[in-house]
Amino acid sequence: MSDGLMGETPGRGGVVRDALLTETDERRALRDAVGKLVGSYGREYFQEVTRKGEKPDALWAEMGRSGFLGVHLPEEHGGGGGGLEDLAVVIEETAAQGCPMFMLVISPAIAGSLLTAHGSPEQKAQWLPGIADGTKKVCFAITEPDAGTNTHNITTTAHRVDGGGWRLRGQKYWTSGVDEADAVLVVARGAQEESTGSDERGRHPISLFLIPTDSPGLSWQRIDSALQIPEDQFTTFYDDVPVPASAVVGAEGAGLEAVFAGLNPERVSAAAQANGIARYALKRAARYASERTVWSAPIGSHQGIAHPLAKAYIEVQLARLMTQHAARLTDSGAEAGEASNIAKYSAGEAVVAALDHAIQIHGGNGLSNEYGLSDLWFTARMFRTAPVSKEMVLNHVAQHSLGLPKSY
Repeated sequence: MSDGLMGETPGRGGVVRDALLTETDERRALRDAVGKLVGSYGREYFQEVTRKGEKPDALWAEMGRSGFLGVHLPEEHGGGGGGLEDLAVVIEETAAQGCPMFMLVISPAIAGSLLTAHGSPEQKAQWLPGIADGTKKVCFAITEPDAGTNTHNITTTAHRVDGGGWRLRGQKYWTSGVDEADAVLVVARGAQEESTGSDERGRHPISLFLIPTDSPGLSWQRIDSALQIPEDQFTTFYDDVPVPASAVVGAEGAGLEAVFAGLNPERVSAAAQANGIARYALKRAARYASERTVWSAPIGSHQGIAHPLAKAYIEVQLARLMTQHAARLTDSGAEAGEASNIAKYSAGEAVVAALDHAIQIHGGNGLSNEYGLSDLWFTARMFRTAPVSKEMVLNHVAQHSLGLPKSY
């Protein structure tokens, strides 16, 4: 099942150095173990699963049994007791073998991190062990068609009901993997509006709810997207979905605090996945440029081929270093918003350049799915838009890093 990227030896073809990150022996061992496991499945397996409209269930289950999905979660809830840097290694190495699983970012990174930080003891006991071993998946619903990045503009509303709890009404957009999830974390407004109303800027209090996907009134419709990945994208509809008081994650009306416990890890994890895809593309390109001979010389000996690839390598390594830095800041409890945004921005730009050069170096072969590159294009391109657009990252840096006036 392997595509041949594992176990290469130094020499003429396609060996890409990976010696810039500073890591402990334990973390390097984790990186090697993940690469070996996922590499035994390889790009061809992942392409075949995606083409058939199936899920990489065998790979997911084996990663769960091996402890990779919950490497960052608390040991008392079945995890490995590590941190975000460990999970970023798992996500990057999975993508570097040509198997970028979005559910890794969604369930372990967003939901797992968020529930660890703000979940009730009952929520942690019910969900974290399953997230850690892969037997349960939790997705995340925040985006709405008319709200975009401005979470304060969401209209999905939790209406109080007599006897306690709420009825949830509204819809969400681009909810990834809800069809394979056991529960969905839903960001909604109005959980306290009867008592406190909106603030002076007309913003309603935001709450976060954990809702089983088999709840009555919850339905979804698939979005026909260009992404060639196993995880489908959906518009989700909440038609008077019953929500008990026990479903609130964190404090009622203070949902944004809980949400941000998942958003920074999401950005770091997305950056790690982009970096992994970029490494996969660079390895493919370097190998092809070393083996493909035109007029008695490997095409990689020409600077017109070599220089763009070297530039892409430099940009990817810089993105990896920033991603590692952001993960370490998060694990240390330091403010990591700026670093997480910069890591995501850098990785999003670097992966697009790396994949584009890799496809170009392959010539016409680069457009053939057989070479494992072209069907990654929209996945790589997505990282310039999600989980936060590059424009919003630039807004954040302009305002918070440079002290410029707010532009929106």
